[in-house]
Amino acid sequence: MDALAKLPVYDEYKSTRVKWLEEVPCHWDEYPICSKAKLKSITNTVGEDLLSVYLDKGVIRFDEVEQKRTNVTSLDLSKYQLVEVGDFVLNNQQAWRGSVGVSSYRGIVSPAYLVLSLAEGLMPKFANYLFRDGGMVSHYLISSKGVGTIQRNLYWPQLKRAPLFIPPVEEQLSIANFLDTKTAQIDEAISIKEKQIALLKERKQIIIQKAVTQGLNTDVQMKDSGVEWIGQIPEHWEIKKLRYLGFTQNGISAGAEYFGEGYPFVSYGDVYKNRQLPIAVDGLAKSSIGDQKLYSVLSGDIFFTRTSETIEEIGFASICFADIQKATFAGFLIRFRPSSSLLSKEFSKYYFNSSMMRQYFVKEMNLVIRASLSQELLKNLPVVLPPEKEQMEIFGYLEHASRQIDDTISLQKNQIEKLKEYKATLINSAVTGKIKVA
Repeated sequence: MDALAKLPVYDEYKSTRVKWLEEVPCHWDEYPICSKAKLKSITNTVGEDLLSVYLDKGVIRFDEVEQKRTNVTSLDLSKYQLVEVGDFVLNNQQAWRGSVGVSSYRGIVSPAYLVLSLAEGLMPKFANYLFRDGGMVSHYLISSKGVGTIQRNLYWPQLKRAPLFIPPVEEQLSIANFLDTKTAQIDEAISIKEKQIALLKERKQIIIQKAVTQGLNTDVQMKDSGVEWIGQIPEHWEIKKLRYLGFTQNGISAGAEYFGEGYPFVSYGDVYKNRQLPIAVDGLAKSSIGDQKLYSVLSGDIFFTRTSETIEEIGFASICFADIQKATFAGFLIRFRPSSSLLSKEFSKYYFNSSMMRQYFVKEMNLVIRASLSQELLKNLPVVLPPEKEQMEIFGYLEHASRQIDDTISLQKNQIEKLKEYKATLINSAVTGKIKVA
């Protein structure tokens, strides 16, 4: 933030009546938003490209959306609204979080969105920064109503009197150009750090896979494992299918009334997010003594994610390192309980979370529409088995190596958050006149 302190400020400021903005440059004019943005709704333009509004990106083409959507686009597009270049678009239910933007594209958006045309004197490039700034977002929140914590409907009658403080046109363009340059530099710095994180994660997986399939002794004699995706393993190691090492079981399935209070319950999220199962799980369930016995959670148990919308989320494993008293686990999971001392929980933590597990599950389920890991498929999973002493040595080595890489990743993530904070502060300072860039 020190860089902001070095930027010049305006010579004179005047007070405002707005709590979140105490003062603005004297020559900036105040308007209600309804005098600079007019509600419009043009429908029956089905031949146009689909557009959407995203929290971090503003208005984008629908086909640029990378993640899978939970909602489905209507087959009838006749009620979709036309958006022209320079229109201000607000996601009606997510505007309070900042899902708004001035469009650089012509297309159509959901009937639930608000579409506004901008008046002369308000430059679209400047408006895109102004309307996405935290101060304006606070007005969307005030003007929204809802009973939930995720979706709140925005109402134009409540929003239209929100104040805008706008500099002359040439100054708007100067501010927008300044922010285009500076935010592009920040975004590039963020992108570099994200790529570094991706490389660190890749390096971590390489280290894990090499250790759990080849061991730590580089001079050991090797043999063919007989499994293409495992490759060669040390000559004195064994390899067995999971079915010969223990027992598998699906979790408990019950209605919504079963959950929310009672005893510890291991959820899909507990397994998906953690390679080592936390002792203090968040979920609760009204499990009976019989449930707790049949669906118990004991040290050494390995839980696999069983069902998901995508193959990429199947087969993630979390290892239980300590008994969780009176706990049960979800039907979206498979529990594997070792019955053999050949497989330690320490070695399991890394073996079942190596990248080659993804290859196995994706390869075997590539024709499934809704991905589901069967017990039979899991039982056929080949498991490499070093001697117990080597398993513990590999565990110790990987704990240390993983911790070092994770610490570096954490540092990079912290730096990314600081860059994002600086970007938001820079935009706010420019569009509210706290700094002078023209």
